[in-house]
Formats: sequence, structure tokens, C-alpha cells
Amino acid sequence: MPTDLKSALDALDAHEPLSLLGLRETQWLDAKGGPYQLANPRSVEELAKDVAAFANGGGGLIVIGIATRLEHDEEVLDHIVEVDPAAVNLDQVRKLIRQWITPAPRGVRVGWSGGDGERVAFIDIPAQAVDTLFVVPAPVGKPGSPRTDTVAVPMRDGDSTHWLPRTEIQQLLSAGVRASGMPTAQALTELVRQAVSEAGPDGGLRVGQGLPDREREMRAAYEQLAEAGLGQPAGEAWAQGAAALQDLHHERDGEPGWVLCLRAGRPPVAIAAPVWQAIVEAGRHAPGQDPLAAIGLPRPPEDMDTPWVIAAGSRSVDVDGGSWGAGRLTCSGHGVWRWRPLPRFSINQGRSAENWTAGQTPALRLRAVVNLPWAEASTLEINKSRRTQLEQQLPHSAVAGAVTILSRRRGAELPAARWERGPFANSGRSAGYTCTIAGPDGTPAVTASVMFALPTTMESTVVACADVLIENPEAWAVALRPGWDTQLGLDEVQAVLLAAWETAAELLPDVVGDPASLKWAAPPTTELRMTCEQPADNGVLPDLDSLVDLASLGTNDGGTRSRMAVTITAAPAMGRAERQSLLREALVHMAREFGYVDTEVDLL
Repeated sequence: MPTDLKSALDALDAHEPLSLLGLRETQWLDAKGGPYQLANPRSVEELAKDVAAFANGGGGLIVIGIATRLEHDEEVLDHIVEVDPAAVNLDQVRKLIRQWITPAPRGVRVGWSGGDGERVAFIDIPAQAVDTLFVVPAPVGKPGSPRTDTVAVPMRDGDSTHWLPRTEIQQLLSAGVRASGMPTAQALTELVRQAVSEAGPDGGLRVGQGLPDREREMRAAYEQLAEAGLGQPAGEAWAQGAAALQDLHHERDGEPGWVLCLRAGRPPVAIAAPVWQAIVEAGRHAPGQDPLAAIGLPRPPEDMDTPWVIAAGSRSVDVDGGSWGAGRLTCSGHGVWRWRPLPRFSINQGRSAENWTAGQTPALRLRAVVNLPWAEASTLEINKSRRTQLEQQLPHSAVAGAVTILSRRRGAELPAARWERGPFANSGRSAGYTCTIAGPDGTPAVTASVMFALPTTMESTVVACADVLIENPEAWAVALRPGWDTQLGLDEVQAVLLAAWETAAELLPDVVGDPASLKWAAPPTTELRMTCEQPADNGVLPDLDSLVDLASLGTNDGGTRSRMAVTITAAPAMGRAERQSLLREALVHMAREFGYVDTEVDLL
């Protein structure tokens, strides 16, 4: 169990909020059973009060989503009340902190911790400069902007927060007067003149205010983008990783505002508020992460080296720099924004790579596994009508056609037409079907299988899979016309993997409704695999090239292989030509990673 602020933050960063249970609320820890209701003015005032109190008290931590129990007149963190990410707008929390607390506390971090069933939000307020007093407007419980003519000072005292009494505020002000003298009318006039000069023509905040080290840079960028009509600052600038950002009003009333964004090595960009909100919303479901830390920030076009503008009417914006990697947001004709990753390849395999293989030992498995990390997937289900529809579609699916063609190319008509449930479980959370082509004696020769599963306690993402198994080459040879070779050509492997990928990515997800309406909680991936799984008499797995003709890949500098695999990070839905092109690029990447260093796309 954590014993201090640092160890508590370490536990949250490790996504272990359960380890906080049993702690007592203290000078540095406050627990909230539910989120701040930011539509309620009193809750906004409470948020500002709580954060400012910790800023005045040496730093602290607010955990949202842990209920407490009273024990010996102390509040003890008792159990997690999971927070729905849709109920907490972390970006809004950050903005309100900057807007309502003067000066805005530095380094405040707002984020998520934990996974499904134990997710909490937290606000980390680090220790501030010892000579700084943080104040908020006096609470009134009414909607509107923060008042500029009142001051209240919240203080943390043990496990509670209280307001500094008026007499103590007066004593602090008197101490300041004694130290520097009562300001004269002339001095006040000069201070006002200086403040107005620094703040700008409307006497408000300065561009770059809040990030003194980058203020000059932000003002220069603002001047370069002035033609866009950015207006004046709507709040202090803040840091997002290495980037500097600031909200700006639009110079015309009623128009949406802007966000000024500076990233090292990139030209500055002004992002219209509706587009900025779409970026934040796209990353909002990343578990345990700030949305922008997940999705990243706008990336300029390749040939752009001058300040640029993303207008409110923009329909596409590229982003990178977040944990999700490079991606693109596009806006539909109905005004709906959706993020998709820009394609990339690796040979890293996920937890689901070998799902649904227990008890199977085919000679060769060609597999496509599509990982679909949809947000709020726990609410999905497979109903009877959609299951029936899938059963009707499977005989006409891409993977069924690919299996049929394998035999047809060898002179036999062995269609993959009869699909049966199993061998894996079917329920409201999973679906599995198999089509087996047997030899004359009933021995399974070639099998096609599809599986689809919604999240479980062991697997947090939706998984769709399509397999083609060469169960028994000898049985298949008997079922074919005499003299046909059962070794697959590389072109056949490509055709099967393409069909398996298309089936897993396009057909199976429809069993839960409209996949296009679902948001991502992480980047979707597809794993393509070809594996030999049936050991020889000596217990050793055969080489892939004994079952697949890999000669066109060239010489293998890494020795023989019984398996090869590649992972594609890309949106699951795409046109067939795009999928075919991406498949070829992925297979080249895989071949090179597994020792076929001279492989080129035109060899496939």
C-alpha cells in the first residue's frame, strides 16, 4: 500500500488504483466517490477550491471514483466506484483549473488509471513555488465566467479544505503593504498601463501567459497567424508534453474560437475550436491516458514549413506524437469525425495471436486475427437475428471462396459451402463456425473457421479471426484429382490471407451492429500468420517451405522457419484494392524481418 504522495502517484501511473484502498484522506490525499458535475456552477467552484487548496498546501492528489467510509472520525478509501470516461471531460477539467485559479498552478496533471471495472480519474497537483498564493473567485453558485472583483483563498488542513478567514487575508495584505508600502495613485496608474501593454488591446490575458519560457515564441507565432483572426487569449497557455497551447477567442462574436499550438521542429498551427474538439474527443476513450497523450497533435503536410491554419470547415487532419502513433481524422458528410491509424507494420504479436488453437495441430495454418479495441464494447451483444444473418452469409464469404478455389485450381470441385457451429463456444458474447472438407474416408483435409469474441475478463478487446487449415495434405491429395501437388504457391497464400483478413475485418464485426458508429480506445490491428503446427515423427515442426513454395522470396539469411507473422496497424474497413496493396507491403515487411532480406513487392 502506498505511504506517501509519490508512491500513490506511482501506483496510479502503473494503473493499480486498487492499491490505494485502505489509505486515509490526509493533507495530500482527497477521494471523490463520483466526478465533478461541471454543468453545475457549484461543482465548478468546488473543483477550483479543491485544486487551489492543494496548490497552497504543498501539493496533493485528488482521486475521482473511490468511495470512502468513516472510521474513527477519519475518511478511509473503501472501494472503487468505476468512472465512465464519457462522464468526465479531462480537457474541460484542465481548462477550468486554468480559468478559475489565479495564478494557474503549474504542472497539474489530469488523467486516468486502471482498466475496466476499476477505472478512476485523478488530478495530480505538484508542489508550487513557496512564495505564491493561489486564489479563486468567491463562490456564488451561479453560472457565468469567474468574477474578477472577488478573492477567496482555499487551504488544505489535514483531510479537509477550508476558506482562509477574511481577517487572515487582511493580515496578508497588510504584511504586503508594510513590506512594499501603500501604492500611490501614480504607481497604480503605471502598473495598470504596464499590465494593459503586456496584456494586449482588450486588457485581458497575454498570448503565452502561463508559459514564460515560451511566451516570446508564442507571441511571434500569433503575429504570424494574425490574418486568421484569432482574437485574444481565452485562458492561460499550457504545456502538453513538449507542445505549447493556448485557447483564443475568435475576433468576431459568435464565431468558434481557436487553439494556438506550437510543437518543436514543426511550424505553428491555429486549430479551429470544432476541429480541436474533434481531436480531443477521438482520444477520449484511451484507458488511463489523457486524450491528447493518446492521439497526439496536428501534423502539417509534408511540404509545409510555414505557420498554417486548420479551419472550422476542414474535413481531414493528420495527427501524430501520441501513444497511438500517426493517424488521420476525417469528417463525414454528416459532420461525424472518426480517427483511423495511418498504416504501419511490425512483427509484434498480441495476446490473441493464438486464440482458438487449443487441441488443433494442422499441417499448415493461414490466419488473420483482427483486434478491435472499441470503446464501451461491454455494452455490445450478438443477437439471434444477426447470428442468423452471419450463418447465411458464410457460404458466400471471401474466406469460403478462397478455400473453394484452392481445390478448384487442382481440378476438384470441393466447395466450402456447409458451415456448422463450433468447435468453440457460441453465446451472446461469441460466435464460431467451421467448414470442413474431408477426404474419401472422412479424414479432415482442409478446414475453414471463423471466430468472433467480445471482451472477457481475460481479453479486453474485441477479436475477430478467420483461419484456413491444411489439416492433412495426404487426405487432401486423395480428395483431389490424381497427380496434383498440395504444396501452396505464394500467390495462393496471398489470396487466402487476403480473404481471411477481409472476412475477419468486414463480415464478422457486423454481427454486433454498425462498427462504423463505434469509437476506438486504442489503434486497431490485424495479425497475419502462416504456421506449421503438426510435428514430424521426430517431434520437430517442419519448415514452411515444405508446405508453401517460398522460392520467389529469395534466399533466407536467417535459416529455415516453421512460422512467420506480421502485424498491420490500420483501420479494418477498406476497399479491396487498398487491402490487397497493403497485404503485399505487409508480406514484404514480414519476409525481410524473417530473413528473406532481398524480398521486393514485385516478387509477390
